[in-house]
Amino acid sequence: MLTKRQENILKLIVEHYIKLAKPISSNLICKKLKCSSATVRNEMAVLENMGLLEKTHTSSGRVPSEEGYRYYVDNLMELKKMNAEDMLKLQMIFKNQQLPLADCITRSLQIISDMTSYATMILGSNSHENLLKQIEAIPISDDTIVAIVITDKGHVEHKEMKLENIQLDDIKKTVNLINNLIVGTPIDEVSVKLEYEVKPIIGKYVVQHEQIYNAFYNVFSDFSTKQSDINIVGRNKFLEQPEFSNIDKIKNIFNKLDDRAVLKEIREEDDNNIKIFIGSENNIDDDVTVIKTKFSTGKEEGTLAIVGPKRMDYERVVSLLEFVKENIEKDY
Repeated sequence: MLTKRQENILKLIVEHYIKLAKPISSNLICKKLKCSSATVRNEMAVLENMGLLEKTHTSSGRVPSEEGYRYYVDNLMELKKMNAEDMLKLQMIFKNQQLPLADCITRSLQIISDMTSYATMILGSNSHENLLKQIEAIPISDDTIVAIVITDKGHVEHKEMKLENIQLDDIKKTVNLINNLIVGTPIDEVSVKLEYEVKPIIGKYVVQHEQIYNAFYNVFSDFSTKQSDINIVGRNKFLEQPEFSNIDKIKNIFNKLDDRAVLKEIREEDDNNIKIFIGSENNIDDDVTVIKTKFSTGKEEGTLAIVGPKRMDYERVVSLLEFVKENIEKDY
């Protein structure tokens, strides 16, 4: 258990290191707390022995350890109201009623990335959680059909299909076959069911079955991909951070951000609270922090995440994420 003075010293070191990106000296802390340098050095040594601070080889100052950041986040961080400039930039996005949700989220994350110099990401709702409710097909010309896919969560997607010399009756038979056999299937499993349950028998009911089957197969494949969309904004912001000057480290981080299995783990979380994963707590890099939260509009679900150095402005990032989440769920 830390004393009040030790907590004050740790808090000051974390917050100044976030701003300065260089080891914090006892002299700086003395000026802030108005106490002797000997007292501060003793307390810093205690915090170092407790594993909350680390001493670098290049300076007599200290930097927060991973445990120090965790103690700060859990016990010392004070959530602040967003400053007026940040709020105004984001409000302009959410007040634009013409923007669809996907564009609204992407633009807000771009703004946050520019404001913070951290990478941001949106991870769409897991397609396994969306079940096929219905598929419809509407002819709009002699050779063009619009396929409409509806999920149990109310998500609707449509796509044009070009079909040559096809009878509308064959389209209706295919739609009925799919609805009878595949409704209730997770979207990411529909393509497999089409291959093993619909394809073997469609020829018994539909004349031009090969062309029609391929068209509907492509519709579901595209829809499944969209339902698991991952959009990363500002990954090059890592290059602006002094702790990521090593080329091999940057390559490793970028490879992780391209790995869908790694990003899927970021998305998986049961509750909608803000979650903070510092260093070894995340699966990207020991020098990285991931802050994320889930959102749900009733029709769509997804995960918002901000990824940056452990030396992240935690208070600001949490406030920004909460603001974006609140406006998504309120306006959509």
